[in-house]
Amino acid sequence: MIVAALLAAGLALAPFMLRAVGTWLVVEDPLQHAEAVVVMGGHVPFRAMEAARTYQQGWTREVWLIQGMVSEEDRALEHLGIDRPPENAYSYQVAKRLGVPAEAIRVLAERPLNTAEEVRAVAKELQRVRGDRVILITSKYHSRRVRTLWHKFVGSHPEAIVRYTSDDPFEPDRWWRNTQDAMAVSREWFGLLNASVGFPVKSER
Repeated sequence: MIVAALLAAGLALAPFMLRAVGTWLVVEDPLQHAEAVVVMGGHVPFRAMEAARTYQQGWTREVWLIQGMVSEEDRALEHLGIDRPPENAYSYQVAKRLGVPAEAIRVLAERPLNTAEEVRAVAKELQRVRGDRVILITSKYHSRRVRTLWHKFVGSHPEAIVRYTSDDPFEPDRWWRNTQDAMAVSREWFGLLNASVGFPVKSER
């Protein structure tokens, strides 16, 4: 009877636990004026679209783009003489199409391999220009990890305002119904666990 009762309770709580697994990953900070708005790598074109909207609303003076890593696929295409534009080239076009002037868009020099290195690269550039705040644009499922990594590597100053894209199709309260969402949730929880134990797995890509 006890086992049956525990099983029934577990089944009853399962939907709430599943929703919590997804919704806990989603965080967002209130907008404040900042040195720049940064398009974190991935999810083209939505993150660049949100960054352009943030710029147009007057929250910042610059849009910073992060260079993506060179993948094995990129190297194979280069060997074949086929040019594939990098992710930041598309984000640049998106920002310009949405009204951000070219002189307000900058591509950071470093080429990070993962989110942790992206955070370090942004913090380094913010320190170089002596800024005290930056807006980081990512996706809903990725927002908790971005905030966690900033606090881990940078702290509270300079400050990071974490925002997610308003066009994000991710459904945190029923992520298990979609393969893409389920993969994103699994990756984020693994990334958070990896960070909590000191990054024994060095690259997420």
